[in-house]
Amino acid sequence: MGNIWLGAFAGFLLTVILGFLFPGLGTLVGAFVGGIVAGLIAQGAGRGAIAGFLAGIFGGIIIGVLAIFGLAFIGGLTTGPLGALTGGLAGLAVGLIGIMLAILAGIVSAIGGLIGGALRPPRYRNHSAY
Repeated sequence: MGNIWLGAFAGFLLTVILGFLFPGLGTLVGAFVGGIVAGLIAQGAGRGAIAGFLAGIFGGIIIGVLAIFGLAFIGGLTTGPLGALTGGLAGLAVGLIGIMLAILAGIVSAIGGLIGGALRPPRYRNHSAY
């Protein structure tokens, strides 16, 4: 049997990397591809959907948090403490949009996990006494 948490972690890494390299649509594409990878590792449609959903939600949350801190850092670096405050507020707005995108990414990633898990069904061991 595959490991749900290992699949979720691998899908999460793929979601964050693709979301960081290709902002916007890359988050959703990364969530779908990450969900498929999570489903392949988790083995089974149900387990793949769970792993994909976890990967998508965690990836979206991390991208939202990075947006908040990234804009605050850039604002503070360019214009000082007041810029950090305004950059943090702008990052909060972008982060809230990112959290909404995380919900959508979780759904897309769960669909990808369902597909990936269906492509690799679980292997059951034969425990018969015969």
